Amino acid sequence: MDLRPELLPPPVSPERIDELSEEIERICDLLDRRSPDDGQVASAIADFNAMTSHAYVAPDFAEYYESRDLEDFALEAARPAWPRVPDVTRDELVEVTQRILDDPAGPDCDYYLLILQANVPNPAISELIFRPAAGRKPTAAEIIDEAATL
Repeated sequence: MDLRPELLPPPVSPERIDELSEEIERICDLLDRRSPDDGQVASAIADFNAMTSHAYVAPDFAEYYESRDLEDFALEAARPAWPRVPDVTRDELVEVTQRILDDPAGPDCDYYLLILQANVPNPAISELIFRPAAGRKPTAAEIIDEAATL
């Protein structure tokens, strides 16, 4: 199934990735030298959030490397923080879920997971996908049906 553009990860130019990567590194450097409560650190993070429409806090910068690399963090920051899609259909949500199941380590997996988190009522949608009940391997449709019950 083809997904409409609102459900696809928006393309991000290499220049934008570079720009955000430099700013992330600058903030990390400030955090290495100063307290997270320092005005300069707080201002840099606030400016970054204004530039990206995200709501990052100091630990997001100080600890990002524990779960991803710099480019992945910059890519996340370049994309919408909470991609709510009006009138999303069950079939579209099933397709998004299937794309995650097909490539759980793929470059777009995190964005597709954000789509689901923003558009299904169950806040534990990632648990349904990545940690199903013992002995179960639910289909994408079953995951969406279960997520819709909350």
